[in-house]
Amino acid sequence: MTLKAAALLPALALLAHAGAKELPVADAGEFATVAGGGVRPGDVIVLAAGEWKDAALKLDADGTEAAPVRIKALTPGTTLLTGNSRLSISGDHIIVEGLWFKNPTGDEALEFRTRSDQLASDCRVTQCAVTNDLPADDTGHSARFASIYGARNRIDHCLFQGKTTLGTTMVVWLAGETTDQGRHHIDHNYFGPRPPLGKNGGETIRIGDSKTSMQRADCVVEDNVFERCDGEGECISNKSCGNLYQHNTFLAVSGTLTLRHGNDCTVQKNTFLGQGAKGTGGVRVIGERHRVLGNYFEGLRGEDERAALCFMLGIPSSPAHGYFQVKDARIEGNVFVNCDHPVVIGVAGSKTAMLPPVGVQMTGNFITGAARAIDARCDITGLRWKANLTNAKTTGIPKTDGLVIGGPKAAAAPETTISRHQVGPEWWKNEQQKEGP
Repeated sequence: MTLKAAALLPALALLAHAGAKELPVADAGEFATVAGGGVRPGDVIVLAAGEWKDAALKLDADGTEAAPVRIKALTPGTTLLTGNSRLSISGDHIIVEGLWFKNPTGDEALEFRTRSDQLASDCRVTQCAVTNDLPADDTGHSARFASIYGARNRIDHCLFQGKTTLGTTMVVWLAGETTDQGRHHIDHNYFGPRPPLGKNGGETIRIGDSKTSMQRADCVVEDNVFERCDGEGECISNKSCGNLYQHNTFLAVSGTLTLRHGNDCTVQKNTFLGQGAKGTGGVRVIGERHRVLGNYFEGLRGEDERAALCFMLGIPSSPAHGYFQVKDARIEGNVFVNCDHPVVIGVAGSKTAMLPPVGVQMTGNFITGAARAIDARCDITGLRWKANLTNAKTTGIPKTDGLVIGGPKAAAAPETTISRHQVGPEWWKNEQQKEGP
């Protein structure tokens, strides 16, 4: 491209935006007409207030970074999509904002694709809510609140709560390694209470699956709040490589952030507050080259897989859905306060799991308020200890200069804790204030 042509691009983008239209729609039929009529960059589809029951909305469109296509509620939070409603988007640079999916009954509420070969990239869902306040049923129906496909999409300042059906609340789906995919950003969302499901399939977030677990997703999950997300033992189930989980707050979550499959993930500066609730846990480690850095764990009551920090045993020649040996992990600068089981090493998830962690560096961690700092159930010669402190009655392992009894009686509060009022849709906060305590 010549310099002259490059200089024209901003002007062309402004011209495209200048021709953009506001397109009001009153129901799903009008939405389909507008969506099929050639939506242009900068166009804004405005959904009328009121209940949209069983509304199947699809949009395949291409906006630009300077002039995205928008789908928005006339007034945020007043467009209620109920029953078997679904919004599916594909294409590039689409922004969805201000919608409320209430008591969804379909397979998906939000979907970043319109067909299996039409995915969304560089799209965003913001200031939206998906909620359920209906009692659980026993139909065995599996559904999701949000399914993310494609590449570089963002879900932010949204609210997801009350899911009672089988199926993960939010899933990132991966395909073949040659596909442009992953690198999604999930931030500043509130993931609210989810009751125990009583079986697998009740995760709040899952990134990948066992079939795609050795592919890089490179997603960022940050600055979210998870509160009483008790669907199953894995609140977050990592099943891909290269993901970053940081600055999230977990409140009374009966489960863990589980590095279930995949390698090279980082869990850093998150806050886990058990608040004394049964089964509350922290981070579970499986696989290679993970980093668990600068996290704060307090008042966690879980044991075994739901310990504050758990290392699982590996299966020799593990199948993709099994347990890979923990190798070359870095566990550094974490603080454990008044947790029943701060660090457990060597939990067996299956009868064939027998490989202990190797190449693990435990550096600069502090454990306070526990009777025993470490619960070692396997050979721990594959762990290297440096500058770790505890004021527990016993370290729980053979004497080493790298883990000594000493240090302050109390730990400083975490600096990166994100609070409830910093996440979720602004309109939802306003509605809650109107209703009062």
